[in-house]
Amino acid sequence: MLPLRKIIKISRKICTSETYKDAQKAFFIESQKTPSRYEIINFLLGKKQSETTRYLEIGVRNPQANFNRINATEKYGVDPGIEFEENPVNFKMTSDAFFDQLKKGEVLSQDIKFDVVFIDGLHVSDQVERDIYNSLTFLKEDGFIAIHDCNPPTEYHAREDRLFQLSPALKSWYGTAWKAFYKCRLDPALSCCCIDSDCGVGIVTREKYFSHLDTDINPFFEFAILERTRKHSLNLIDFDEFQQVINSQE
Repeated sequence: MLPLRKIIKISRKICTSETYKDAQKAFFIESQKTPSRYEIINFLLGKKQSETTRYLEIGVRNPQANFNRINATEKYGVDPGIEFEENPVNFKMTSDAFFDQLKKGEVLSQDIKFDVVFIDGLHVSDQVERDIYNSLTFLKEDGFIAIHDCNPPTEYHAREDRLFQLSPALKSWYGTAWKAFYKCRLDPALSCCCIDSDCGVGIVTREKYFSHLDTDINPFFEFAILERTRKHSLNLIDFDEFQQVINSQE
């Protein structure tokens, strides 16, 4: 077994390698992009003409980061409290439990419809996919779903295991939300784009703002293919273009 001093020396050498530096640079560039997710969400809520706007956030963690900045007349948060002990949310449970109870009428109302649902919970593709399609059940016909972390800067950031922190991404974790979003791009019933800001904010709606992917160019969800086709695969656009598309169809 190597002595601790040698292990530390090797670790420092690895963490200053070009691969690590490139990954950290890519993450820094991505994290500096604006506008923030709450500004995007508030733009969407601001387009609604009704007196009452309903907002649901899945995966609140610390509400100061996003939830408290949202401008809606009715706001609801769902979070099991794994990452934030105080967990001052309306529904202290997993999103699966919340939607199960919502469908049974045990919380809120079976008839409730949301203007915007923001998904920022467990960033594993199958969970994100369930959150998306459960949200669609309770989304207004002209409503929007926003999904955080859909544009991972490197393959290291898009790893499956959040707790593995020895890769060049270190503690930063986008997970595999991009895979669930990509599947939405293939659904002809949905209209999707990914705003190139704040780690990639995926937008899903039934309104026909954008065309869907008519050919599955990445059936095995390979990151190398995502990297080569990122703009097309995610329908990656900047916020100004997104605003123009939404505003042009009012």
